[in-house]
Amino acid sequence: MSLVLLGQIAWVLMVVGWYVIRFPFERRAKRARVSATRRGLAETLRMAISFTGLGVLPGLFVATGFPRFATYEPIALQAGLGLLAALLALVLFRLTHKALGKMWSVSLDIRDKHKLVTSGIYKRVRHPMYTAFWTMALAQALLLPNWIAGLSGLVGFGTLFFLRIGPEEAMMEETFGEDYRAYKERTARIIPGVY
Repeated sequence: MSLVLLGQIAWVLMVVGWYVIRFPFERRAKRARVSATRRGLAETLRMAISFTGLGVLPGLFVATGFPRFATYEPIALQAGLGLLAALLALVLFRLTHKALGKMWSVSLDIRDKHKLVTSGIYKRVRHPMYTAFWTMALAQALLLPNWIAGLSGLVGFGTLFFLRIGPEEAMMEETFGEDYRAYKERTARIIPGVY
């Protein structure tokens, strides 16, 4: 089996694994009442850009090989690191969804009786779901040896992250006040001890 095919299969399995983890939470979230939201055109555009980078472009490459001109020959170390990153991303997704439970939301929503989650994986990191997506985007870059499809996840998700993190933290501070400010003081955004 070629490294290109191995990477493509691993990417598909990572995406399927992500959806299997997310599906029950997404279904439950549709039934939960939202008391405050920051959804709107800006959020829709951020999500569309992220989805294009993490889904559309890599999916097109895996399905058709497009854009062929940007494809290169990967090395075994790259494929191995991509597999490890994909596994780590799925573990992080599972831990974040488990910790959030009923508080999970795909977007910037506050639920009725919303509680600030500060335990489990959230004990040291405020946004481990974003850590998981960064890891998924890195896995994609390593698994898909195409300068456009591989790197599109980092660009697409990076756009969502940097445009959303400020409004999200402002919403959390508005909702939870001093509790959230204290939580921010003792935690990192996405990487413990770094950022």
